[in-house]
Amino acid sequence: MSKLEDLIKKLCPNGVQFKSISEVVKINGYKQLGAADLESLKTKNGEIRLLPSSNNHDWYTDKKKANDYLCFGEIFTLGRARNANIKYCQGYFVSSNNVIVESNEPNKVLTRYLYFFVSSHIKDIYVETSTYPKFDHNSFNKLQVPVPPIEVQREIVRILDNFTELTAELTAELTARKKQYEYYLNSLLDINKFSANKIMYVGELFEIKNGLNKEKEAFGKGTPIVNFTDVYNNRYLTTSMINGRVTLSISEIERYKVKKGDVFFTRTSETKEDIGMSSTIIEDIKDCTFSGFVLRARPKTDLLLPKFCSYYFSTHQVRKTIVRYASFTTRATTSGPKLSKIPVPIIPLEEQQRIVDILDKFDMYCNDLTKGLPAEIEARQKQYEYYRDKLLTFKKLEV
Repeated sequence: MSKLEDLIKKLCPNGVQFKSISEVVKINGYKQLGAADLESLKTKNGEIRLLPSSNNHDWYTDKKKANDYLCFGEIFTLGRARNANIKYCQGYFVSSNNVIVESNEPNKVLTRYLYFFVSSHIKDIYVETSTYPKFDHNSFNKLQVPVPPIEVQREIVRILDNFTELTAELTAELTARKKQYEYYLNSLLDINKFSANKIMYVGELFEIKNGLNKEKEAFGKGTPIVNFTDVYNNRYLTTSMINGRVTLSISEIERYKVKKGDVFFTRTSETKEDIGMSSTIIEDIKDCTFSGFVLRARPKTDLLLPKFCSYYFSTHQVRKTIVRYASFTTRATTSGPKLSKIPVPIIPLEEQQRIVDILDKFDMYCNDLTKGLPAEIEARQKQYEYYRDKLLTFKKLEV
């Protein structure tokens, strides 16, 4: 019998008390900076963790620049929108536009234990909208937390930390490979290498159009729709990758139709660094349309391969151009005229295909969930989730 089973048999053989999560946590008890203040904080020196709401950023910031926003504690954060994500932090941190959660009595309920519990219910506390999932306070407050004795909580945390440590080692190796991939992506597509070739601009090569806006009731069924998250999370899109649905008339489908070769850019974001993320449709998708939260750039020529576009528009140099021309008030925004200023090298289709073939191999190596490290990480993650959910399932104590 394991140590955990021994503890449960000894300390809570008849079950454990369940409490509403609002009874055991404090929420948003720390200062948070706004999106506009992030600009001065994005250095990578120092030992302060910067926790923005988006899922794919984890910056560190100089302590001197944190100013009044510097916090210290053991917390976990939940993004308010876009991604159903959760992050744990112990120590110095600066947070931006998050829901910040901590135990209100750490000697009775461990914050790390609560982090694992909420992680297992993450899908229950985000609601789908026409654009992206959003954190829902009412759903969060409905969570019922099993509260075993503190010794049992510590053992559960120890076991789950071991699982996450194993996965973290593999993830670190994969991250190194992805950095190598990004290096070759930006090197192969460096516009300075194509100085002998003709340079054109997005405004000459594409026709840019805003997407459709519909009432909330129209979403959830009907024809496929390219949403913000589709574009934000993927360099390219195929039929199987688009899960959003919307009910439209035939004329609306025709006006906002998606075709192979269309390039999409996110139109608005919390920060400049996230604005204008791009994705390209690389196959025809029947009756597919696109959301008003993205811009469609439709090719006016046959000078560019769709897959070449998917890689080129995600390079650092293109991202810098997009950020340079973006507007920034309470949110970052871009538009057709701003995107029109992006330079594009016009190189032979054969050379484009050669570059695509090289990058496709890197992409498969880094992202294919059926092979190599991604497959092993996926298997470890599923194993961790299985044991996490099993370990956090308790018999309810009858009072």
